[in-house]
Amino acid sequence: MTINEAQETVDLWIKTTGIRYFNELTNTAILMEEVGEVARIMARKYGEQSFKKSDEEVNLADEMADVMFVLICLANQTGINLTEALEKNLEKKSIRDADRHKNNEKLK
Repeated sequence: MTINEAQETVDLWIKTTGIRYFNELTNTAILMEEVGEVARIMARKYGEQSFKKSDEEVNLADEMADVMFVLICLANQTGINLTEALEKNLEKKSIRDADRHKNNEKLK
């Protein structure tokens, strides 16, 4: 699935199963909530925190997909084509960081 297809698929799902989009502010809050769930798993799986009994059945891929879903909702609501946005962002990073990481002593 391409990013454009994902945006179209989410839009169709929202308009049929989801009835309508939550407003942008609500979706921003939901996005933060979902990112927090990813952070919680990362802190426990790869960091120094331990899982609680209630956290043992977590699914990192599913939580990351939740983040993508809500981000796509926000992009759709605000008229952002995520494919174009990502392409422009990568171009910006490629120019800005052309030598930055190569010259970073901390990365050697």
